[in-house]
Amino acid sequence: MDLTKEIITHYDMLVDEENDPVRDPQPLQEYMDKWDGEDFISQMELNSEKSVLELGVGTGRLAVRVAPRCGRFVGIDISPKTVERAKENLAGVSNHSIICADFMELQMKPVFDVVYSSLTFMHICDKQKAVLQVSRFLTAGGRFVLSIDKNQSDFIDMGTRKIKIYPDREDEIEACIKLAGLQLVLKFETEFAIIFVSEKE
Repeated sequence: MDLTKEIITHYDMLVDEENDPVRDPQPLQEYMDKWDGEDFISQMELNSEKSVLELGVGTGRLAVRVAPRCGRFVGIDISPKTVERAKENLAGVSNHSIICADFMELQMKPVFDVVYSSLTFMHICDKQKAVLQVSRFLTAGGRFVLSIDKNQSDFIDMGTRKIKIYPDREDEIEACIKLAGLQLVLKFETEFAIIFVSEKE
């Protein structure tokens, strides 16, 4: 099984196993916020005029908080079952569209004021290509907000299965941002993550 199929299978299985962070009890939701809570969301500087793209929307854990605060929301994920669950979880929000696609291959005009991603870049080997793709999606002055895990393991260990990942290194991400023509405006740490905030000039 190639790595992309392995990732899709893993996240499809999580939905089959009723693993949906949107529906987690409050203590588990607060635990996940240690990667990308309100401090992460606030860096998007959302308002009702902004168009927003989430890379790796999953079941909509962040989208249910972000979509109501912006004018237009698009979420992309590679897993069909997480996309379907995200659509269910966002059914009460009218301004969204959820796409099942590999964002690395997606062709899209630069129509987003904000692109954000949390805990998704670890599945991407070519970090530079990923940040360049983000830059293409952004309008001039657009903002990219990225959360990367401090954990440097090469695998996600689920007990019954291990998923190969590509740990995100702080220095590498900074270099990728610069080479993509984005300006790093802020970097800060949470308990479990490093947050990068950059803008397209």
